[in-house]
Amino acid sequence: MKKIIIALFCLMLVPVFACTRENEPSPNVPSDTVVKPEIPLNDSVFFYEQRLFAPNSYGSRNWRIPAICTLNDGTLLVVNDKRKYNEGDLPQDIDIVCRRSTDNGRTWSPPTTIIQGSGYKHGYGDPGVVVCENGDVVLTFVGGNGLFASTASDPISTYICRSTDGGVTWSEPMDITKTLWGDEAFNPVCRDYKGSFCASGNGLRLKRGEHKGRIMFVAAMCRKDANVLDNFLVYSDDNGITWKVSEMAYSGGDEAKVMELVDGRILMSIRQTGARGRNISEDGGATWGTQGTWPEMTTNACDGDMLRISATDDAAEKNILLHSIPNSMNRESVSVFISYDEGLSWQDPVLLCEGPSVYSSLTLQHDGTIGCYVEKNTPNGCELWYQNFTYAWLLSQLSADK
Repeated sequence: MKKIIIALFCLMLVPVFACTRENEPSPNVPSDTVVKPEIPLNDSVFFYEQRLFAPNSYGSRNWRIPAICTLNDGTLLVVNDKRKYNEGDLPQDIDIVCRRSTDNGRTWSPPTTIIQGSGYKHGYGDPGVVVCENGDVVLTFVGGNGLFASTASDPISTYICRSTDGGVTWSEPMDITKTLWGDEAFNPVCRDYKGSFCASGNGLRLKRGEHKGRIMFVAAMCRKDANVLDNFLVYSDDNGITWKVSEMAYSGGDEAKVMELVDGRILMSIRQTGARGRNISEDGGATWGTQGTWPEMTTNACDGDMLRISATDDAAEKNILLHSIPNSMNRESVSVFISYDEGLSWQDPVLLCEGPSVYSSLTLQHDGTIGCYVEKNTPNGCELWYQNFTYAWLLSQLSADK
């Protein structure tokens, strides 16, 4: 009874609540034709969601692999895979598309194709985004062969694409594969690998210390002699024009994300079945310490994002990090874990998606609210949802559970 009373009280405080399927746009209808509620104050108890891509909308059977970021002017940009014919990864025929919102996620532009696939082994996928210090948006993605089937003569290739106008238009792709792995790799160790891809979702731009402005993604590279993945940081000090590769950060890893700590170190979180992997760099990502795990975050092997929403060196009262990931050993129940100790430990998972749900990406919006772009799986196929909530809402959910 206490839980019910608290939950009802929280609902009375909510100025707007989650959009349901009745008031979301129908397939192929731009969402900006739908009347949306007013934007709330960022200290309110608030949760809102809207489906951006439904199965069989905009000419695609499935939509997967979400990435979201906030641009310097407050514009929200989402990027994802358009998996036209099935759910499969490369070498399937996949496009990469984006949408933009200039009103904190209430209305969205029609989809724009960044790069279009043209058949089996001629598709592109797994987009990762980062906003540079100069405002450019750098996108990483892969194309061609599948990861485990990749060879020097028939590779999975890694590309960089750039937008200088907030995701409205994009440059021609730049192939950086030879820098990452193979005979000409920047790191000699990586010459003994047969393929690589960078985790989708958010990359990282450093905002502290001597490497301020450095942008980075984490690559999962496949060994030549076995289908085993190791993680290396891929980083650039010139806004993505040239790239370097770190020493190995995690042996036996997979998709991974990084977060800058307030003391300037870099925390890496690595996908694996069971306890999630972790490691720390003290030199801007070039070298890494001893790999370990978070036993309190034992989950399905899945991709998710980390996000800082509070930092004491920005005059906040405490440091707060969020991590989105399924709170399950199955691909379901995407939740947000909270860390109050700079990633030493994670606690207080709050459910974002009931039922089957997979990849997710997080951003801090200019109004102080949290944006999440998440993949839900339905009997009809894979779909992508934008969610918007406040830290106060997260706390209200924790209170309701006690």
